[in-house]
Amino acid sequence: QVQLVESGGGLVQPGGSLKLSCVVSGFTFDNFDMAWYRRQPEKERELVAEITSTGLITDNADSVKGRFTISRDNAKNTMYLEMNGLKPEDTAVYYCNAGFRDTPFNSWGQGTQVTVSS
Repeated sequence: QVQLVESGGGLVQPGGSLKLSCVVSGFTFDNFDMAWYRRQPEKERELVAEITSTGLITDNADSVKGRFTISRDNAKNTMYLEMNGLKPEDTAVYYCNAGFRDTPFNSWGQGTQVTVSS
């Protein structure tokens, strides 16, 4: 059974930083490309950043380019999203799932809330 557990969110002031983690189980992590997604208030879920199974290739949405960095540790079945220069518009619930060349699993985690506010 696929399990995706996100953590690391919180309340941060504009310009601040957070590092999100996603611990997975129930599938062979290093066989899958992965991604971070977010759902902002009253909006559809959107792709934030994605990474290949080996971690060698990454891509970010234009809205977070230069500020967010996606990475993974296949030995720990864990993916990360380092977020710097946070803006109020980054406020959202952040989720991890398969991505890039792989279709997201039907099962989603509960996500982790990121709130950027002064």
